[in-house]
Formats: sequence, C-alpha cells, structure tokens
Amino acid sequence: MTLRRYLDQRLKLHHLRAVEAIAAQRSLLRAAATLGISQPALTRTLQDLEEITGQRLFDRLPRGVRATEAGTLLAAAARRILAELHRLDEELDRLSEPGGGTVAIGTLPVAATGVLPGALTRLTTEYPGIRVRLEQGRTEELLPKLAAGEIDLIVGRLYEPAVPDGFPREPLWEEPISVLARDGHPILALPEVTPGALRRYELILPTVSQRVGQEIEGLLALLDLAPAASLRSSSYGFIREMLHATDLIAVMPRLMMAGDLLRGTLRVVPLPVPAPPRPAGLILPQDRAIPPGGAAFVGCLRAHLAEIGQRGLTAIIPPYSSGAESDRTRGRAGG
Repeated sequence: MTLRRYLDQRLKLHHLRAVEAIAAQRSLLRAAATLGISQPALTRTLQDLEEITGQRLFDRLPRGVRATEAGTLLAAAARRILAELHRLDEELDRLSEPGGGTVAIGTLPVAATGVLPGALTRLTTEYPGIRVRLEQGRTEELLPKLAAGEIDLIVGRLYEPAVPDGFPREPLWEEPISVLARDGHPILALPEVTPGALRRYELILPTVSQRVGQEIEGLLALLDLAPAASLRSSSYGFIREMLHATDLIAVMPRLMMAGDLLRGTLRVVPLPVPAPPRPAGLILPQDRAIPPGGAAFVGCLRAHLAEIGQRGLTAIIPPYSSGAESDRTRGRAGG
C-alpha cells in the first residue's frame, strides 16, 4: 500500500536545512553547530523528518552518521530546493535594483589568483550593481554545487571527466606551467636557456592540488630538473616575495602571477621544450541558463583574457560551435 506522506503540506524549510546540514557534516553535533541550534533540537527535527517520510534517513555510527538511500535522496532534494529559494531571493533583488543582481562563481585555486581578479575588477567597474559570491574548491567539490544551483558556473582548468558527466565545458584560454623569474634575473640575459642553465638556480615550488602538482612534476621531468631540494610553500605571497627579492626561479602555472607579469616585475623564462597544453575555461550548468550577472561576468572575463592574450601571457582558445554542448574538453588530453 502506498504511503500518503503529504510532503508538500508537512515539510518545512527548517526540515530541509536540517537534513542538508546533517548530510554535509555527517555529524549531528557539527550540523547543529552549523545551524546554530542545540543537538537535542536537531535530533527532534530529524525524528520529525523520519516520521513524516516514513523512512530511516541516517544510520548512527560510533562517530557521526551516514545517510541511508532515503536520506541521500532527501538531502539532494533539500539542497536543490534551498538553492532555488536563494536564487529567487537574488532575482527579486535584481528586479528591485535594475542593473544589479548576483552571480555565484565557483573557481579553481589557480584561476582564483590568476585571471579572476582582473575579470572581477572589470565587472565591478562596468556593472557596479552586481554582487559576487565566490566559492573556491576542486572540480569534484564544485560540480555538485553547480548541479544543485548553488553556483552559476565554474572557472578554471578544464580536466577531462573520468566518465561523461553532461556538464558543458567551454575552453577559453591556456594556463601553461612555466618557469618564472624576476625582471633582470641573470638567466634572462642568456642567448639560449638550456636545462643546464636552469639547474644553476634553486627552485621555489607551490604546494598545490595533486593534479597541478603532477603537471609541475611532469615539466620538471621534461627539463631534467630535480625538485627534491627545492623550497616549497602554499603561500602565493611568500613565493611572490622570494621571486622578487632573490635569484630563485619558480615552476608553476604562470597566470598565478598574472598581475606581476602584466606589470613586468616578473617574466616568463623561455623554455627549451614546449610545455604540455593546459586548457582552462568555463563549466556551465546542464539544464539552465546562467543569470544576467553571470553573462556580464563572462563578458568581462573574455575582455580580460583578450588583454592578457595581447600581452603574450596566454593563448586564447577561439570559440567553437559545439562547445556549449560538450562535456569533454576539445582535443585535449586529460590532466
């Protein structure tokens, strides 16, 4: 016999917030802290939810909880509904403030320090009424938020999905791994840069995600450079200061230092071997258009990329007709 749950009448927003927080935190204690309520109050809400749905939603473990199949289903629906309500709130703001609105951008770490600052500077200048929400993370962390509507688009390195995921990917620029040095560095005065010349200088390397780290290691292998004795740091600011103050050279995605490269205080060292391609661009939602604020941001991003492309810092990937329909990165090997 089919159970009549009357979810449209009995489910409340606090129920949705509760199940989404428990699923995300995998702990009643942490979820209660996230929601700003007591753990007993959250436990009562969960009991209400299980009575309403007629399903056990979470299995209690020695440390934390684990969503059941029903709990996973309800948490995913809760995330979508809450995201839609948040988007409705932003759209109502846009109606009351012509020229305003909000764009929620997911960004990979390299793009966050590279092309994004220049694009957002353009956006705030040309569209001062548009508000921006940024969410930084790895692709696998951001895709569920894109699917749920929590973010409008993702900006950064385009990696081939392990299996087709249905998200349109639009390559816009190349994000090469490069050797960087300060302006006036002795290596820049050489008529030809050889691996032997590079080995005369100590390296400073960023501590980055596994994928970017593997790409850096790949270029070091091509150049026959040993990274074992190199200085490593997760601080972009520290690497920047060390490059400007010393004869250290860095091997990293060049656009992480886009501002200094544009100002001419850092320069790209010509390589004796070509760096492997690293396409970057946009990952777009599957089933909805980006909002007007998102379209404005994409326009500003393209303009900023055109500027740095003219300065020789990146290669611009021309648009192609099938880009908005493909979940694969055109003609590129996975990274």
